[in-house]
Amino acid sequence: MADDAQHEHEFEAAGDSGASTTFPLQCSALRKGGFVVMKGRPCKVIDMSTSKTGKHGHAKVNYTGVDIFNNRKYEDMSPSTHNVDVPNVGRAEFTLIDVAEDFLSLMDDSGEMKEDVKVPEGELGDKLREEFAEGKELLVTILKAMGIEAAISYKEAPKGGQ
Repeated sequence: MADDAQHEHEFEAAGDSGASTTFPLQCSALRKGGFVVMKGRPCKVIDMSTSKTGKHGHAKVNYTGVDIFNNRKYEDMSPSTHNVDVPNVGRAEFTLIDVAEDFLSLMDDSGEMKEDVKVPEGELGDKLREEFAEGKELLVTILKAMGIEAAISYKEAPKGGQ
């Protein structure tokens, strides 16, 4: 019988569930308010229009999107029968434990620590630092898509247990 050693493989743990960062969707099924990958970035669709072309042409979909992390605007066009990539977008709430340099120390409901999310830039980051310095307990909302994570909002944690 053949040597079984050639069939034994060791796989390293990847750190995530192995789920794909995007999935295909027919362009005509895109909707305003939905998500789509434009120029390699996860975007929220803010405007769409469909144009019918000539006698034997295909209908085209023009769509405009805003990057969900940096608010840059992108425009694209695709035949309505073609597939486009849609990012798997997730959001989670974490308790803010500390603000160290430019990174947030966060804890989820199960007590797992997360320390690789940057403090948001601009007014949101300034207010977050200010309220945390005042001693308020804050819940930070983290948006995750295509391997990118960013703090998009925060709120004061509710007082008292349930």
